[in-house]
Amino acid sequence: MKKIKKYDLITIGAGSGGIAASRRAASYGAKVLLIESNRIGGTCVLRGCIPKKLLMYASDMRSLFDEASAFGWTEVPSIFDVARWTQSKDSELSRLEKIYREMLEKSEVQLISGHAKLVDQNTVEVDGRQYQTERILIATGGSPSTTAIPGLEQAWTSDDVLQLGELPSSLLILGAGYIAVEFASILSGLGIQISMVYRGDLPLRGFDEDLRHNAIQNLEAHGVKLYPNSSMRSLERTVNGFSLNLTNSSTLHAQNVLNATGRSPNIWNLNLESVGLKTDEYGAISVDAYSHTNIENIWAIGDVTNRVNLTPVAIAEGRAFADTEFGNNPSQVNHTNVSSAVFCSPPLASIGLTESQAQKIGPTDIFTSQFRPMKKSFTKSEERTYMKLVVDRKSNRVLGAHMSGADAPEIIQSLAIAITAGATKQDFDKTMALHPTSAEEFVLMREPTRTYG
Repeated sequence: MKKIKKYDLITIGAGSGGIAASRRAASYGAKVLLIESNRIGGTCVLRGCIPKKLLMYASDMRSLFDEASAFGWTEVPSIFDVARWTQSKDSELSRLEKIYREMLEKSEVQLISGHAKLVDQNTVEVDGRQYQTERILIATGGSPSTTAIPGLEQAWTSDDVLQLGELPSSLLILGAGYIAVEFASILSGLGIQISMVYRGDLPLRGFDEDLRHNAIQNLEAHGVKLYPNSSMRSLERTVNGFSLNLTNSSTLHAQNVLNATGRSPNIWNLNLESVGLKTDEYGAISVDAYSHTNIENIWAIGDVTNRVNLTPVAIAEGRAFADTEFGNNPSQVNHTNVSSAVFCSPPLASIGLTESQAQKIGPTDIFTSQFRPMKKSFTKSEERTYMKLVVDRKSNRVLGAHMSGADAPEIIQSLAIAITAGATKQDFDKTMALHPTSAEEFVLMREPTRTYG
């Protein structure tokens, strides 16, 4: 009988959060085993943020080519080859995966491949072999949900779109969140006829209302056909592609379909019931402020907990767990001021409270600016940059900043430091503008556009 290996920590899932937690725990001297059933790097690196943004760069090139002649360049014919892009992307992701493996090896984290499941609160089984530990950390992330309507399992997910050898002529995108809006914008920029179908009246639930309206305007300006307030009944494969049947008896057609209706916590076959681990109505693992589950020595971080499903948050939660359990430094992650971005064209980004959220708290002043970006001055583009500051009138603190326009994610990331530090509107007003930039508008807003309370 083989001797069961023992560890201080077993982490299930080698995505951004699991890797960060494992490396931090190992830095404190813990003996760590990291288990992954797929490739190293997780959704963000392999199937999400990184390859998506690389595809966004490819899509943005088209507008650069189209507008170059307005700045004196001779027009150059251009054709996009998605197979070449996919090959370049795969090479880059392999390079990143190799770096992660080297970092884990340098950190002395043991890595094994296979599907893990819980045997009890101290034992994990991988492909028939068992491992014992003092602590278990679940960091298995999320996966696309295919249960919204019958036939949805036939549709592409974002994983499939990032592996294309050729582009479809038309695509139905189902949903209105990050994935739907980003791919609608990116793929329309690559010449695909895009139709976006969703249940609500506006995309990007949770973002500031003005940014949501801006998203609609920009999508339509890029030729995306929007079908809001649509109730989907079923998806069927046809001779020419797919048919989406709506409850109002109308039908939409396209060569292919992207399922962007949402993601679910990835708890498949983890055998959580064997230890009585609690999940919520959405299948997310329930945790406290320290990412601790209801089981004494089991924790969970990242998208599998469905708190704030963003890569930097998962990383922060993983490191906070390791600091608490192995570094004698009890740490919690503050989920209140988390900046986020939507990489559409132009991109959107936000930090802090929206206008409607701030109104409910107390007297609020709203400062806005809207203008045509200088880069578009020689072109026929009607694109506008939009900026907003949400200010608490009593304390003068800036509670939120929102932007739609070129470089919005980069600008909001910088502003996030000031807002997290408690900067006031007066601090913004005293800051000297850097001219000529778009970002300077955030320190030049003097009179409120709207006031509440």
